[in-house]
Amino acid sequence: MTITELKNVLELNPKKGLRFILPDYTTIPAQFHITEVGHVRKDFIDCGGTLRSLSSCVLQAWVAADDEDHALSAGKLAAILKLAGKVLPSDELSVEVEFEDSYISQYPVESFEIHDDAIVFRLTSKHTDCLAKEKCGLSGKETDDGSTESGCC
Repeated sequence: MTITELKNVLELNPKKGLRFILPDYTTIPAQFHITEVGHVRKDFIDCGGTLRSLSSCVLQAWVAADDEDHALSAGKLAAILKLAGKVLPSDELSVEVEFEDSYISQYPVESFEIHDDAIVFRLTSKHTDCLAKEKCGLSGKETDDGSTESGCC
């Protein structure tokens, strides 16, 4: 989901509550706060030598141990995102939710559903990957001599 898509659904449903379903089907507790909206950029070289860059918008969700009554509305999150425009270079960035439950993880926002009382966002997992499979011999591509290409890993 992009920032544009997120803003649209929030602005169309300002009075609704928000729920986030983690990949294991548990939920972030309803009294979460969005304590940060950030632009995260990762510049790196993959194992095949290609320069790459990834950018995303990360919403940090935090739950206070002694706050059971807090509930963030869609309209309030839309207002927070508007303020964050100062640090977000584009509304086309993908959105991830950062949450700590034993350890800190970032979850891409995969989809949403509108319910009577809330917008329910489904979060998905991130995975590692080799971005240079062909150069690492993981594509199964054979060379002219019948061997499998390799060379980076």
